[in-house]
Amino acid sequence: MIPVIGLVVGLGLGLWLQPTVPTWLQPYLPIAIVAALDAVVGALRALAEKRFNDRVFVISFISNVIIASAMVFLGDQLGVGSQLSTGVIVVLGIRIFANAAAIRRRIFHA
Repeated sequence: MIPVIGLVVGLGLGLWLQPTVPTWLQPYLPIAIVAALDAVVGALRALAEKRFNDRVFVISFISNVIIASAMVFLGDQLGVGSQLSTGVIVVLGIRIFANAAAIRRRIFHA
């Protein structure tokens, strides 16, 4: 129940305060969101399989965001930022859909 309350409070504050994203951070924000979403869907799968560990989730969440953002930053420095961003999105998207499919199979037994 506490996570749901935290989510509602966070969404409410975000809508009320309407924070702006600095220009230098804008290329990295979508990558960070997809990386975080990968960790969340992976946590949901682990929860469905009754092997969820909060420490693993936090480490996975933070490391996914840092590694994905670092890869995009490195791509920008090398001049191939958009190609590397696309690669990161594709890989994380595949992981998200694979975890979602595993959750769906577990729920519907199909």
